[in-house]
Amino acid sequence: MMERDARGHANLTSIIVLVGLLVAGVWIWKKLPPDTQEYVVDQIVPMAAGGVIIGSIVVVVIRNLTRRAAQRRERDRLITAFQRETVPSKKLDLSFALMECNAYRTDGLDTVGPDLKDLWCTTLQQAVGDEQHRVRGMAASHLGALQDESVVPLLLKALEDDHPYVRACAALGLGRLRAVDARERLKTVMEHDWDQTVRGRAREALERIRG
Repeated sequence: MMERDARGHANLTSIIVLVGLLVAGVWIWKKLPPDTQEYVVDQIVPMAAGGVIIGSIVVVVIRNLTRRAAQRRERDRLITAFQRETVPSKKLDLSFALMECNAYRTDGLDTVGPDLKDLWCTTLQQAVGDEQHRVRGMAASHLGALQDESVVPLLLKALEDDHPYVRACAALGLGRLRAVDARERLKTVMEHDWDQTVRGRAREALERIRG
């Protein structure tokens, strides 16, 4: 309660100060000679606006560079952890985290790309049963991000999985891969699958392929 009252007083004080500065600024402006007012409008204001714009651009660029550097460090950490991990379930979790950290791009993943492909293909084929549908689905969707056409037959087969989550993820993977050879199969899924989410994913995949 005391913290809330303190915040309320702080906000009120800030409002009073802001109003005071505004009133003082208007009063000072009215006291300025017309020539000075004209100079401020013609010279000072554009220069200040330009400075604000340039400063904003610099801040955005620095933030982007900092974020990318942090992303690269995290990616390198995950690559190292993935290569060292020997427990299959933990290795699989690291593989998903690695691709998500890399924004589902293959940049910088040359050293582990083949291992990721093998792991996800194996998971999609061997993680059978309804209780394993989530890891099968994630493997299917992540396979598409690798941009490797050789996984298309496996993803097409996953479109026939008993669980709708896996079918939806397979459609997502084919869309990420922009698999032209999958267009007819995706069209059939879009029109006839009983699950609405699967139909929607198939439609999105077709749109990505056409685009």
